[in-house]
Amino acid sequence: MDLTTSYLGLRLKNPLVAGASPLSRELDNVRALEDAGVAAVVLYSLFEEQISHEAGEHDHFAGHGADAFAESLSYFPALDYFPRGPDEYVEHIGRVKKAVDIPVIPSLNGTTTGGWMRYAKMFQEAGADAIELNCYMLATDPKVSAADVESRYLELLAAVKDVVSIPVALKLSPYFSSLAHFAKRLDAQGADGFVLFNRFYQPDVDLEVLEVKPDLALSAPHEFRLPLRWIAILDPVVDASLAASTGVYNGADTIKLLIAGADAVMLCAALLSHGPKVTGRILGEMTTWMEEHEYLSVRQMQGSMNHETCPDPGAFERANYMKALHSFA
Repeated sequence: MDLTTSYLGLRLKNPLVAGASPLSRELDNVRALEDAGVAAVVLYSLFEEQISHEAGEHDHFAGHGADAFAESLSYFPALDYFPRGPDEYVEHIGRVKKAVDIPVIPSLNGTTTGGWMRYAKMFQEAGADAIELNCYMLATDPKVSAADVESRYLELLAAVKDVVSIPVALKLSPYFSSLAHFAKRLDAQGADGFVLFNRFYQPDVDLEVLEVKPDLALSAPHEFRLPLRWIAILDPVVDASLAASTGVYNGADTIKLLIAGADAVMLCAALLSHGPKVTGRILGEMTTWMEEHEYLSVRQMQGSMNHETCPDPGAFERANYMKALHSFA
C-alpha cells in the first residue's frame, strides 16, 4: 500500500501533517509526532506582534489602522504570553530540524509585511522546508473594500516569495466573497499551497464583568465539511497544493478530503485531544478502507471526486443546500 503524497513539492510518507499547535513547542512532542506517523509538522505560529515588538516597532504596528479594528486588537494575547521571541523561534526551527527527519514548516501569523520578510529568510537559513503564512485579518473597517483586503494578501505573498526560495503556503479564511477567483490570483502570484481553513477563534462576553474575553474551542468533527467543499472546488482550477485543516478526527474524513483533492490533511484538535497516538489509528483506518475498496495508492484516489470529476458537481454548490433542506426529517 503506497500512502505517499506530495505537498508543496515535498514528498511525504503519508498525507497526515501535524498542524500548527502548542504541541510543537517541545522537541519531545515533535519526536513523538514523528514516531506516531505524522509525515510533516507545522510549528506553532510566530506572531507579527512578536516581530514588531523585538524590532522596537510595536507601537507603530499596534497603532496602524487602529481606528479600523481597535476592538480586535484585544483578541490577540499579550506579548508576555508568548513562550519564545522571534530569535528563539528561529533557533527552535534549527533544533527541531536536527531532532527529526520529517519536513518542518514554521508558521508566520499576521497581516502586514513588517519583519516577515526578514524572518522568512531566517526561517529558510535555519533549515525550514517550507513556510506557512497564517493570515489572520479581521476586516472591520467599512472603508476597506474586498479588493483592498485581497491586495494586502497578494502583497504579503509577493514580499515573502521575493526573499525565499523554499515553498510558501497560505492559510486562508473561508470568508472571501469570491474564494475561487482569489485563489486563482494567489496561485498566479506564486503561492505554492493553500491551507483550508484558518479557523478564527471567536470572542465571548463575560456578563458578570461586562468584558470581552477570549474563548478557545477545538474544532468539531462536522467542521471538516467546509474544507471538503472548497478543496473539491479548487482542486481542478489551481496548481498549488491543497491541505485540509479543521475537524479531522478519523480515517474516513481523511479519505473524503483526499478524494476531494487534498494533497495533505492536517491534524490539530485530534492531536490535542487524543495525543500523537491518534495518528496511527487514522492511518490504520485509511489503509483498511483502501484495501477494501482496492486502492493501491493515495495518489490513485486523490481528486477522484473533485468538482470536475464527481458525477454530480452541483452537490458541492447551491443544489446541495436545497437537497439538504428538503431531505431533512
